[in-house]
Amino acid sequence: MAHLFICPNCGARSTATDRTAGFRSTPKGCAKCGFGFLFELLDDYYPAPDAAFFACDQQGNVIACGRGSFELTGLDDERVIGRPVSEVLGLEWGDQPDAVATVLEWGVRQLDKPVSVNAEGDLPARATADLFPAYDDDGGLLLVLTPEK
Repeated sequence: MAHLFICPNCGARSTATDRTAGFRSTPKGCAKCGFGFLFELLDDYYPAPDAAFFACDQQGNVIACGRGSFELTGLDDERVIGRPVSEVLGLEWGDQPDAVATVLEWGVRQLDKPVSVNAEGDLPARATADLFPAYDDDGGLLLVLTPEK
């Protein structure tokens, strides 16, 4: 069975028959950019060209900023990594439940969620959020924000 993967750093999609690299339990890395781990997708997923990627740990703290993150937020990696994603990006879900909390608690995908992004020192912007849980022992999530036009 082929598994679908997406890189949080460059957005490259790949398929593989194994979730790990060789006989070790080391997670697969990106063959395109060399990033250390990939997120597995249950369905194929095509992010928009201007989408911003944020990988988070099991507490929702940013552990990696990928393609498009600086363009959307104006924040470089040093100002974002290690901080709660909802706080540093100023995510407001309106009258819907916090999608980050839902993904972390239940391990389910949340797709096409409208969100307001108000990163520190930036103007508020509307975006669509797609969130994917990490299907490994470490937990976490991948947050993909696509700015509204």
